[in-house]
Order: sequence, then structure tokens, then C-alpha cells
Amino acid sequence: MTEPTFANLVSRWYEENARDLPWRKPGTSAWAILVSEVMLQQTPVVRVLPAWEAWLARWPVPAALAEDSPAEAIRMWGRLGYPRRAVRLRDCAVAIVERHGGEVPDRLDQLLALPGVGTYTARAVAAFAYGQRHPVVDTNVRRVVCRAVAGEPDAGPATRPADLVATEELLPVEPAAAALASAAFMELGAVVCTARSPRCAVCPVEPVCAWRASGQAAPTGPTRRPQRYAGTDRQVRGLLLAVLREATGPVPRQRIDQVWTDDVQRSRALAGLVTDGLVEPVGEASFRLAGDGPAVPLPG
Repeated sequence: MTEPTFANLVSRWYEENARDLPWRKPGTSAWAILVSEVMLQQTPVVRVLPAWEAWLARWPVPAALAEDSPAEAIRMWGRLGYPRRAVRLRDCAVAIVERHGGEVPDRLDQLLALPGVGTYTARAVAAFAYGQRHPVVDTNVRRVVCRAVAGEPDAGPATRPADLVATEELLPVEPAAAALASAAFMELGAVVCTARSPRCAVCPVEPVCAWRASGQAAPTGPTRRPQRYAGTDRQVRGLLLAVLREATGPVPRQRIDQVWTDDVQRSRALAGLVTDGLVEPVGEASFRLAGDGPAVPLPG
């Protein structure tokens, strides 16, 4: 198996079978692609679609979001999960305006320097928005490369530098073809080469897949232990944020105390929201979403 053959097989399959997702349409702005990549982290496509469309309708360019408050970003994020992403995305918009004149930068080092933009997101924007040649490696891509090239049933729990190297070696030299291949690898892992029920019969690289040739079975256990939600601090944080999102002003502490009966856990969750920059105190007995009103004077 040669590298161009592998990339060409997956890219041809992608061009015929890729899901019709709005952020993949020609002419989609780099900002819209950046928003999609942030929203898609740990969140299914079906939940992201309406949130992405509403977000771009309200803030079609970074400057529009930068001019709005963190509180409005948190409100707009709704129940998408992991709301710190909303604040980071707004911080990112501010940085784009201040450092790059309101345009999402096309250089990888500048993308990596943006708040909340990590290795994966920066490379995804560079490849999918600007057609550059970068290894874009998420869980799905790592699994495809691990199986098809290394012959192992699954990849490890986190992306390593070796994963970037292995994926880059598979990319065509020409940047546009490499960007297409990056999207194709990701799609193949998401819908065909899945963790527990791979559809090898319809996989475009099944004839050259090292894992299939080895005869190893797919792992039967979960790739990672499922995270419990009910009764956790994460659930309490979500309930507290829901109350604050719906409020039009500061929420008294006695109203917050009605959200969850466990005083210790509720206080811990609230303190965590304050530490994460999602909530801020107003005086000594009320709270509001961060930036939802005049600046809060420092005590003393």
C-alpha cells in the first residue's frame, strides 16, 4: 500500500458519500468553520447543527461576537454542553479582532495562539478553511490510521506526536488534495470505521487494511469509561447555569439555593462556575452570568 493510494481511495469515497453538512459547503467562511469545530468537540453533529446555524445568524463575523458580552455567548450556547467553550469562542473573537483585523488568520502559528484553539482545531481550520496541508487528527482519524496502517484494533486515549506524523505521511503533497484527504479520513472514522461496529464491507480501504489482514476482532468493551452525569457536579453546574441564563438580572442566593438540596455540592459547583469565568458575584448575595451588566467593583 502506498500513501497516495490510501488517500486517493478514501478521498474518492468521501466525494461520493460524505454527509451534507453546512460547514462543508464551498464558500463557508473561516469563522463559520472555526465555530463548527469548537462546537463539535465532544458533541454530536445532530445537536450542533441548530446551534451552529443560530450562532452564525446572530454573529456572522468575529467582530459581531466580540462586541457582545460573555453572558450573551453563554446564553446562546444554551444546553450544548461544556459552556466554557462559549466563553473561549468569544475570547477568540476578541483576539481575532484585536490581532488580525477581524479576519480568522490562515497561519498555523497564529491560529494556535488564539484563546481556546488547540492543536486539532488550529489544523482543522487551516486545512478546511484555507486548503492547507496539515495532519488533522481527532479520535476518528487516529482509529482509521491505527487500523489501516498499523494493523491495531484501536488507538490510544489521546493524540500523540506520533499520530500527527503517521497521518501526515498519508497526505498527498498537493495542499488542496491533502485538505480533502484530511476531511475524508475523519468522515471514514465517523461513519464507517467506527469503534465498535465497523462497516468493513463498505470501507474503501478494506482491501489494503492491515487490521483486516491481521484477522483481529474489534474491541468489545467501551473505548473509555462512560462519564456518569446524574448527581454529579456537572449536572448541578448545568442546573445553576440554566437559572442564570433565563434571568434578566442578578439572581439572589436564596433562589440559587433552591436549585439543589446538597449545600456542599451546590456551593462547590457555584464556586467552580465563578472560577471558570462563567458566573460572577454581584454584591454579597446575588450572582449573574459573567459580563451580564456593569463591571463588578473589586472588594476593598
